[in-house]
Parts: sequence; structure tokens; C-alpha cells
Amino acid sequence: MRFQIDQHLSAPLADVESALVDPRYIAHLGTIAELGSPELLSQEELPDGVRQRVRYRFMGELSGSVRRVVDPARLTWVEHSTLDRRSHRTEWQILPDHYANLLRSSGTFQLVPVDGGTVRVAEGDVGVSFPMVGGKVSAAIVSGLRRHAAIEQDVLNAWLGAD
Repeated sequence: MRFQIDQHLSAPLADVESALVDPRYIAHLGTIAELGSPELLSQEELPDGVRQRVRYRFMGELSGSVRRVVDPARLTWVEHSTLDRRSHRTEWQILPDHYANLLRSSGTFQLVPVDGGTVRVAEGDVGVSFPMVGGKVSAAIVSGLRRHAAIEQDVLNAWLGAD
């Protein structure tokens, strides 16, 4: 399932980009239960960017039929991402902690300056290979990503206003 999510941020691109790889900001996100307690596992500075790994947990709702085959508590994953500071583009891939042969997701985040602020455009694909419920699980994951992005947009705008 292909998706696009736009986040409208009130700060300049450089400030947004720096916040998104700031370990303090990622730790702050971990205090907000609705965001699945993100946990920074590793971060490496590159000549023109940053490579990092962050663990997340699914916080959305799953229907009863989906819960029969997928345990929501086991829907955790590590987002591997590489930010290119020259293009302001991040490539990411999701590597599930469980259900690795059933779930795949990857995409990009692109930061775009707009009227003194920034739009963060997420584009990606989510695929779930499970008979009869794969489409429902994919839709639930994308719905969860949209909720996560809306909350994170508010948290990031508040964080950037506080610094």
C-alpha cells in the first residue's frame, strides 16, 4: 500500500532537520505514549548526513480478525534511516522485530522549505504478506502512521518553539 503524509512545521528547514536527528528530541518523543515510545538505538555522523536506527512499537487499533493472527504487542520494528543533508532527503527502511517475513516497508522523507516553515513529506510503501488479512493490516499500519505523524507534527512544532 503506497502512502504519502505531509507534516507542516513552523520552523526553518535547517532547524527541523537538526531536531529530527537530535538525540534529546528523540528521547523526548519517547516520553509521549501515543508515539510508541521511540528509542534511539544508534546514530552515526556521516560526512554529509546522519545514519540512525530507532525502535518503534505499533500503537494503532487492529480488528479482531487481524488480532487472531497478529499479536499487537509484537508489532515492533527498527527504522533504519540515512539523512542526506545536501538534498534534505532521508531514505528509510522498516525492519520488523517479529513477523519479518510478513511485513515490509520503506520510503523517503523530504524536507521542503515553504514560507519560512518546512513541509516534511513522507512517501513510502507498506506491504503485509498474510492471506486474507494483509490488506487490513497494511491499512491499519498506514492509519497508525498518519496518527503518529499528526501527533509528531504538534510535538515537533512545540519543541522547535521551545529552543
